[in-house]
Amino acid sequence: MQLELDQLWLDQTLSSAQMLIAGPCSAESEEQLLTAAHALKALQNIKFFRAGVWKPRTRPNCFEGIGVPALGWLQKVKQETNLKIIIEVATKYHVEQAFKHGIDALWIGARTTANPFAVEEIARAVEGTDIPVFIKNPINPDLSLWLGAIERFQIRGITKIMAIHRGFSTFATSKYRNDPMWKIPMELKRLHPELPIICDPSHIGGTRELIAPLSQKAYNLGFNGLMVESHPTPDTALSDAKQQVAPHVLASILSNLVSKTTVITNDKVKREIDHYRELIDDIDTQIIESLKDRQNIVVDIAALKRKNQMTTFQVQRLDELLQMRQEAGCALGLSKNLINEVFNAIHDNSVKFQTKLMN
Repeated sequence: MQLELDQLWLDQTLSSAQMLIAGPCSAESEEQLLTAAHALKALQNIKFFRAGVWKPRTRPNCFEGIGVPALGWLQKVKQETNLKIIIEVATKYHVEQAFKHGIDALWIGARTTANPFAVEEIARAVEGTDIPVFIKNPINPDLSLWLGAIERFQIRGITKIMAIHRGFSTFATSKYRNDPMWKIPMELKRLHPELPIICDPSHIGGTRELIAPLSQKAYNLGFNGLMVESHPTPDTALSDAKQQVAPHVLASILSNLVSKTTVITNDKVKREIDHYRELIDDIDTQIIESLKDRQNIVVDIAALKRKNQMTTFQVQRLDELLQMRQEAGCALGLSKNLINEVFNAIHDNSVKFQTKLMN
């Protein structure tokens, strides 16, 4: 199902190669917001000034945002800088206050996206409006939850929608605060090529040193823009100090990024890429034909196992198969992880196919 999006709004918002949303993690004072906004206004491609008004904290007694008074400060930011304002909302009350104070766009945070009841409440609250809604991925790596949140707003008639990739929480040890798991936003893009996706390197990285490489990675993958946390004095920030950068640092990061394009304008390059793609298509066809030949052998094995009352799954065979394939793949310079993923998938399918034949 294709999402019905406001193409005119998208074209205007994405008029540059990569759009930018920037501002502090939290609204802390009127002076802080105005200082940040005036500095960020000069940045190329900035479309929205962001600031957290209500902060969903894991535990109580932490800084949870200023609340409604900060919305008045943001109104002043808008008046002085002419920047559009975007804030995070998590309840119907938040939405009502955002409308009351002339907020230009809303974003749905990762914790909220993971809660269909909360998403539904917000979607109902914005129904009948044309306010843009940016939807972050849920905390856990669940594409269906992300899609579900997007669809709930579409059902309520919201057509100005973008997705924000901010990474996923895992128990694995990593240099990232939230694992990027790039394949999930890429799958979202494959399912909905019409849906713009921007990247939040601040929340993925968790430290300011990772913002630049993560931003470049997002550009390389064809993301439509960035949401970056920028504070006038990051080390004094009341929340997420380590992942914020000063406006002049953000300007330097952006100036060093290399923009990528999905459009090929050079005829010579296009011919070369088409040639390589034809070669890949031929190899993929050979792989498919080989998989079919392998499946035919699985049919014979299943018949033999059934005749001799043998079990479908045999652990020793799987271990031997993976060991041999790893050695062969590594000898050719292939990644051990790639070999494991491919042959685990092939073996799982073989077991399921044999089980079906033997029942």
